[in-house]
Amino acid sequence: MPNRLASETSPYLLQHADNPVDWYPWSDEAFALARERGLPVLLSIGYSACHWCHVMAHESFEDEETAELMNRLYVNVKVDREERPDVDKIYQTAHQLLTQRGGGWPLTMFLSPFDQRPFFGGTYFPNEARYGMPAFGDLLNQVASYYAENAEDIRVQGDRLVDVFARLEPEPGDGSASIDATPLTEAGKRLAQTFDQDYGGFGSAPKFPHPTTIDHLLRQWRATANEAEPDLDALLMATLSLKRMADGGIYDHVGGGFCRYSVDRYWQIPHFEKMLYDNGPLLALYAQASLATGDDFFATVASETADWVLADMLAPNGGFYSSRDADSEGEEGLFYVWTPAQIDELLDGDSAKAIRLRYGLEEKPNFEGKWHLTVAQTIDDVAKAIDKPKTDTVQLIYEARAVLLAARAQRVAPGRDDKQLTSWNALAIRGLAIAGRALERDDLSAAAEVAIDFIRDELVEDGRLRATWKDGSARFAAYLDDYAFLLDAILESLQSRWSSEHLAFAITLADDLLEHFEDRERGGFWFTADDHEALMHRPRPFADEAMPSGNGIAAFALQRLGFLLGETRYLAAAERTLVAAWRAISDYPHGHVSLLTALEEYLKEPEIVVIRGPDEEIQRWSASAATLYAPRRLVFAIPEDAENLPGALSDRAAVDGETVAYRCLGSHCELPVTSWEALAAQISGA
Repeated sequence: MPNRLASETSPYLLQHADNPVDWYPWSDEAFALARERGLPVLLSIGYSACHWCHVMAHESFEDEETAELMNRLYVNVKVDREERPDVDKIYQTAHQLLTQRGGGWPLTMFLSPFDQRPFFGGTYFPNEARYGMPAFGDLLNQVASYYAENAEDIRVQGDRLVDVFARLEPEPGDGSASIDATPLTEAGKRLAQTFDQDYGGFGSAPKFPHPTTIDHLLRQWRATANEAEPDLDALLMATLSLKRMADGGIYDHVGGGFCRYSVDRYWQIPHFEKMLYDNGPLLALYAQASLATGDDFFATVASETADWVLADMLAPNGGFYSSRDADSEGEEGLFYVWTPAQIDELLDGDSAKAIRLRYGLEEKPNFEGKWHLTVAQTIDDVAKAIDKPKTDTVQLIYEARAVLLAARAQRVAPGRDDKQLTSWNALAIRGLAIAGRALERDDLSAAAEVAIDFIRDELVEDGRLRATWKDGSARFAAYLDDYAFLLDAILESLQSRWSSEHLAFAITLADDLLEHFEDRERGGFWFTADDHEALMHRPRPFADEAMPSGNGIAAFALQRLGFLLGETRYLAAAERTLVAAWRAISDYPHGHVSLLTALEEYLKEPEIVVIRGPDEEIQRWSASAATLYAPRRLVFAIPEDAENLPGALSDRAAVDGETVAYRCLGSHCELPVTSWEALAAQISGA
């Protein structure tokens, strides 16, 4: 019979609803039952696109004998880390402290039911002893015995763990340190030490895209572009990484979009899951790189990634789904791989040869006896081999890929996690808005606007934002990332098409950040609101992880909104965040690049251009400004009939029948201009 997960909405939890394990969702009920029965809590955290989560589920959670042990010895709690990042953050950190190893998913933790504190943990455990790990069944017996016999040791260890959690918080500054640009240049030096000069990216395998880091490098290059010695190393690190990733197998050469990471140094073989939270930032990044370099290669990758987001992740309600699984038909990557025989069957002579040469099917198989497509030869070499002009070869490959895409669509697709997360939707909205302007694609800008409306209409209840939407209902109090990412995304969307309603929504989000999330004593923002469920720890995270730091994006977006509206409350909160995080930024700048971006605009205030006038004309001016890579510039085209604008915007008045532009650098504003030539002169000299 289905267990208690059958009434949940998370696709990941529903995958376990028919397990013989008597699973509970995270709840007071589960901990109360554990206390009543005198049992520890077994906490299992994962997500629906996680390959090793599926492996452990199949080996252990679907096994009657293992389930009997779990049900007899524990109260078992299953958590979707995407729905409950608050829970996941706590126990990932606890795992690292207890084991002195990095965490991951599935995460398996054993907790005291009295205080939620963990006393033992790990990640994946096999059903039989291997990989240097005990069999999961043996482990269950040993941990249960330890819990029954060592209550005092567990209590003492729990106290120590809570103390360590408190000491992990960045130490507040003593007020003597001055905020300066040192971490901006120091971050580049640190990143250069781990940069792969042959294949791009940072560190060795496994390799992650790290879009926040690459964005910082592009901004750093642009900030120094007019100096005597521009930071060309930053430009090289950014563009080589972007080029190698898009040529590699981490990029889907048939359908567009990026997989989560590469298992090798060369970006060749990915972990095949495709996440919305990766593709939103990468979409923005490739679009910005196309502006920064003028290279159509980056524009093509951005456009194809956007096409994948709209084709595969867009829900009928206008929001975006979460992810595609790594597995299909029980095998990782099966959906994506090919054989030369399949290529020859689908394509005629020159087309088949071009695809085989271009994507490595003339070489040895690179994934379990089959071929995962990666760029193996240049277009020039392929054109020479098939004896066709380069332009004809490009078109031939483009048309052949469309044939492969149609054929692949007939395969059993990897599972899709169709819950809709506010924070991940915000990252997609931001990417679509930026790409819409850079690529001059109104469909992308329009999709961003519709998604904002979806969140505003469906994910706000009783005046407060919710974190997830599934099956017609919004659930879970929103987290810092939901508020901060969405505020940033709306500011990007407003530059594509003005909406006074969306601005009002952004102001509400900013006010809620200050009211419910800010640490008023030390600065910065808690990950959960002041009225959130009490957990064993309330984190105030500053470092970037798989996604950018909520504190970094909050400071960045609040600064921008503060200058746009002339609202000092937002500027002061952003400054307090930088002060609170200053020691962490100084000691480990390359781990806090989101905060570095906020620092950059704190030291050199953003340029804000407001254009008022007839709609067609202001859109033309705005579109012209958007053709330049100017990451510190915000351009808002506000129709002349927009009324009751808040704050400083009320002073940016329209002039009857005339287009007028107001340009400000932070709080310093210049005289308005009434011709595009005059505005172009202002912004080109910036």
